[in-house]
This record gives sequence, C-alpha cells and structure tokens, in this order.
Amino acid sequence: MSQQEQKKLLLLDDDEVFCEVLSRALRRHDFEVFITHSISSACKHAEQQQLNYAVIDLRIGQESGLEAVSRIISHHPTIKIVVLTGYASIATAVEAIKLGAKHYLTKPAEVSDIIEGFGKTKGDIETQLSATPMSVKRLEWEYLQKVLQEHDGNISAAARALDMHRRTLQRKLQKKPVKQ
Repeated sequence: MSQQEQKKLLLLDDDEVFCEVLSRALRRHDFEVFITHSISSACKHAEQQQLNYAVIDLRIGQESGLEAVSRIISHHPTIKIVVLTGYASIATAVEAIKLGAKHYLTKPAEVSDIIEGFGKTKGDIETQLSATPMSVKRLEWEYLQKVLQEHDGNISAAARALDMHRRTLQRKLQKKPVKQ
C-alpha cells in the first residue's frame, strides 16, 4: 500500500466553511481529504473508497453523526474515526467510542489533536479531573442527551419517556450545552 493510500480521509460535516478550512489543514499533513455534507453521501463514499481515516461531526443537520460512525465502520472495520462536536455530552462520547470511534473532541479542535486522536488505542490516566461538579443545567442537558440516545435519537419517544412535550424537548436540545 502506498503512502497516499494510507492517508485517505473522509470529512463529514454540514458546515461547508469549516470543512474547507479543516481540509486545507489536513492536506498540509499529507491527507487526501474527501468532503461530504450528509450521512447518505458519506456512506456512499465509504462504499466506493478505501478509507483509512474519518472526521465526523456529531450533528449533521437534524441527524446524528453516530449513525455515520456505525455505517462507515461496517464497511471499513479498521478505519480510525475522530468524532467532533460543538454539543459534547457524556452519553454521546460513550456511544461514539462504543461504536468504534478512536477519539471524541469538542469544537474548535486543533488539527494536531485530531491527528493525535487517530492514534488513540487506550485511555489516558493523565486526563485532568474537574475541580467542580456539573451545574444543575448541565446535568439536565446530559440527562436529556442520555434519554435521547436510549431512544435511538427519536425525539418523540424520548419526550414520552421524559413525560415532556416534544417541542419543549426540542427547544432544550437545540440550546448549546451550558458549561460544566
């Protein structure tokens, strides 16, 4: 396998400007980058190309990037995936790793952190622990994410489980998570 084949990377994010900036940076590190903006196009691309790396945004419009992680790994079991998100939660981080992602990073992430994430094979005991507990609002947001994950991203089912109106849950989920 040539060096170029070993560095084929799929970049899935619905933010076109972000994709262009990140792809330029990755190309400077000798990655051949294929940009997609939807889960369906990412999966089609994964079927057609022999990929070694992927950077996947957690939220693609109203869809979950976790679906893309699962489907792409089914085509390329040895692919190294880093999940990026502006909406980090414990539940989605755990699911991303369970599905086979190597690392999970919050945006904005440095290119060096993304490349380092591809090489993750085990946890890091040096990870800093938070000195303060999560705020009540952050705990609520984490819990909503966990329930949504348990219902496979189905907002109506999650709202029923939470005994909450669907639109209320949608509003709460659309807000950026509060800082810990």
